[in-house]
Amino acid sequence: MNPTVIDHIGIAVKNIEGALKFWETTLGIKCTGIEEVAEQKVKTAFLPVKDTEIELLEPTADDSPVAKFIEKKGEGIHHLAIRVDNLEEALAELKAQGVRLIDEKPRKGAGGAMIAFIHPAATGGILLELSER
Repeated sequence: MNPTVIDHIGIAVKNIEGALKFWETTLGIKCTGIEEVAEQKVKTAFLPVKDTEIELLEPTADDSPVAKFIEKKGEGIHHLAIRVDNLEEALAELKAQGVRLIDEKPRKGAGGAMIAFIHPAATGGILLELSER
């Protein structure tokens, strides 16, 4: 699978603009831009921290997975993303090992990355995203 780096940590928030005030003003971590990912019903903001990023996720619809997460667990860490060299190959390898996947095929994520999620049941309760940039 060859994971190369922690790509980002996704944090579910009710309001990106409000959350950015803390990250930018208090911590001095500047947002590189806000983007809407219509397929996933979220608005995202990325904040670079050395070789990784923090991704703030705001739901844009009540039925989005992030909205459901916030309703059930409140705001907080939503997922961990690991970058891989070849996402299709990584998914095939995991599927062959019987790992429970949410996405069996890559899909487009924020920032032009191709992504796929591994089910928390397979990872000890962590929603794990694989990302290929």
